[in-house]
Amino acid sequence: MKKVAVGSRNPVKIQAVKTAFEKVWPDEKWEVVGIEVSSSVSNQPMSDKESIKGARNRAKRALKKIKADFGVGIEGGLHKIGKNWFDCGWLIVIDSSKKEGIGSTIRAHTPAKMMKHIFDGKELGEACDIIFNRKNVKQAEGQFGLLTNKHITRTSGYIDGVTIALARFIHPELYED
Repeated sequence: MKKVAVGSRNPVKIQAVKTAFEKVWPDEKWEVVGIEVSSSVSNQPMSDKESIKGARNRAKRALKKIKADFGVGIEGGLHKIGKNWFDCGWLIVIDSSKKEGIGSTIRAHTPAKMMKHIFDGKELGEACDIIFNRKNVKQAEGQFGLLTNKHITRTSGYIDGVTIALARFIHPELYED
């Protein structure tokens, strides 16, 4: 059995990682363990650069905390393009030999009504909870699910992001330096 250390205890992130690894390598048995680690970035990252840094920190720290074959870090954040803000999750997968794959989710245009709450100091999940009158949406369908009536969810977005990050390990010959 192979082990994956996920740098979070959020069940959405853990399930997405488990699903992606099982899709990519269906003949392998996977133990996926969520581990609380710091991202060392702000609670609400406000750029792709900050989100990638947070995901990388989570992956490295999770891998370091337990003996695993892979460490995975997932960090959602916002990024401004022109006048608009977009939500995107960044995913880093690091194997035990320190090779790294990177992927991302789709980008969701974040409405100005949500951004108002973020500029007032809330995280995106909190803004979604307020606007949609929900509780702890970040451990459920997330903004993606709320905006699309669950046609795309936080879990499905993260599954896609982890899967594309695994391309580095599916086709290592393409990524050799």
